[in-house]
Amino acid sequence: MSKIILSCAITGSIHTPSMSPHLPITGADIAASAIGAAKAGAAILHLHARDPANGRPSSDPAHWAGFLPVIAKGCNGIVNMTTGGSAVMSLDQRLAAPLRFQPEMCSLNMGTMNFALYPMAARIKEWKHDWERPFLEGSDDLVFKNTPRDIAHVLTEMGSKRGARFEFECYDISHLTMLRHFVDRGLVQAPIFIQFVFGVLGGMAPEPDTLVLLKRTADRLFGDSYQFSVLAAGRMQIPMATISAAMGGHVRVGLEDNLYLAKGVLAKTNAEQVDQIRGIVEALGREIATPDQARAMLGLKGAAQVAF
Repeated sequence: MSKIILSCAITGSIHTPSMSPHLPITGADIAASAIGAAKAGAAILHLHARDPANGRPSSDPAHWAGFLPVIAKGCNGIVNMTTGGSAVMSLDQRLAAPLRFQPEMCSLNMGTMNFALYPMAARIKEWKHDWERPFLEGSDDLVFKNTPRDIAHVLTEMGSKRGARFEFECYDISHLTMLRHFVDRGLVQAPIFIQFVFGVLGGMAPEPDTLVLLKRTADRLFGDSYQFSVLAAGRMQIPMATISAAMGGHVRVGLEDNLYLAKGVLAKTNAEQVDQIRGIVEALGREIATPDQARAMLGLKGAAQVAF
């Protein structure tokens, strides 16, 4: 098997500050947590920004500027900026920071979908900030919008014009068909890096049989021109990542996807989750890829070509 790429999603836009005191919020928090994850073995650092005053998901380039240069100086990890941001943001808001900072890599959600977070609100007894509860509860009437026109815009502006490669986030088997459509249009070229996403209400449940079906479908659609990774939100994070590693795939962990290290035990850092999955994949006989090895595997433009 080839070397395995460990991705770590540092803070995201799903969890809120009331859920864990360890969720990175400020620029300093996000930078320190990302650098720690890279030192633990994460080759790719998937990043979102937050308002440091209250932890609310942010698209403001000024908030991104509070940690991107620090991460670039502190480690060799591949910065993967979200283009999904949050479902409450417009496409222009979601792209404001990536357009400015021109990273090596961006995430790209391959379809419009329900993104239901509201069940998490019932588990919180005390709220730190007044935005959190309506943010979560309002997701019962919220659609994450990424139409074919939106996707083509991201591929053109970030890919064709600025040289970014993509983590194609596929929350449903239909997203693979949409990705194939953009290959046929010439907007996506090999090597293709697909992230199979499980555990979001509105997407796929974290079930091994579904992963097998996705792998077979991707094999048919993309042949040997793609590589896949798996992330599972919530308690199935490690089991699904382990299956991916055993199947020859890559893995993603991080506090964006799961706040826990074990049942009832909050992860204090992203590095703890990286350490945990690294131990598992190495026990399976897989060797982790360094950031530069991952750059070569994914055809990235290199850290010298970013704007931060």
